Amino acid sequence: MRRKPGVLPFVLLGVGVFALVFGLLLDRYVEPRVKRTPVDVETTSVLTGTGSYFDTAALATVHGKQITITRRIVGDVAAAERSGNAVWNVSTQIDTPRTLPLRDPRRSFQWTTERWVTDRRTNLPVHCCGEQPSFRGDAYLKFPFDVQKRTYRWWDGVLGGAVPLRFSGTTEVLGQQGYRFTGAVAARRTGVTREVPGRLVGRPQERRVRAEEWYANAGIELVVERRTGRIMNARIAPKITLRAPGARYDAVTLLASDRVEFTDATRRTQVAESARDSRRLAVLGETAPAFATVGGGLLTAAGLVLLVRGRRRPTATEGSRRDDRTHTSD
Repeated sequence: MRRKPGVLPFVLLGVGVFALVFGLLLDRYVEPRVKRTPVDVETTSVLTGTGSYFDTAALATVHGKQITITRRIVGDVAAAERSGNAVWNVSTQIDTPRTLPLRDPRRSFQWTTERWVTDRRTNLPVHCCGEQPSFRGDAYLKFPFDVQKRTYRWWDGVLGGAVPLRFSGTTEVLGQQGYRFTGAVAARRTGVTREVPGRLVGRPQERRVRAEEWYANAGIELVVERRTGRIMNARIAPKITLRAPGARYDAVTLLASDRVEFTDATRRTQVAESARDSRRLAVLGETAPAFATVGGGLLTAAGLVLLVRGRRRPTATEGSRRDDRTHTSD
């Protein structure tokens, strides 16, 4: 008779197989479903810098003034649940030292509202749910998950078009490593016209002129956390001007700055949220599956070894019988 194996080999086998299956589920099922753009967002980011803007009271461009850009994002959870996409309402206001204390977007230097709809997995635009405007590209308020070292098409709302941002190396923001993407926009018409006095654009003989709005951005720099696609720091150098219809040169500078960048508070918030979400994705997609696979493999192997050895090891009675048979044959 062979000795029946104990309970331990079966326990090790059961736990090992469970760990292997659990690791597979984390890697193939749980982590991909966690890697989705959130829908219940409510965030505010602020960029500040020094530059120039057109003072409507003085009817002249003033220089060396602080420019503040505030962007608020609120997710439309109900629309997201109906459509399965990320639906974000975005409010962007530009303030000068005169309008900033008013704390009213309607009285800011410039205020725009947008509604962005994106695929929660790919971050690509989805044209539904009251999207406004209809945009293109693969990066805007965030980049896709698992950012690659390649060129992305970043949607510039002022331009009304996608701008290629090329990978320009890695850098750190408050100790968190990110990918740096850079690009620029040469002066282009935005398609917007503004009715202004003719003298403002070099046509004093005309009382009112439909001036053309032109836009340029000498330096776009975004630092993106690799796993989450969150933008940890943003730096831009916008310039918005007016030209007389058909003119080749700027007549009025509406807004210009060599550097507008995330404030320290916004940078800290973005880095903290990026680090938190990145750790979560790393645990679900890398650490936990790896531990489960390795641990499960070792436990399964140990259980099999004990099971085989237990079935092969003779009992004490079997051993004594073999000894008796040996002595008899002698």
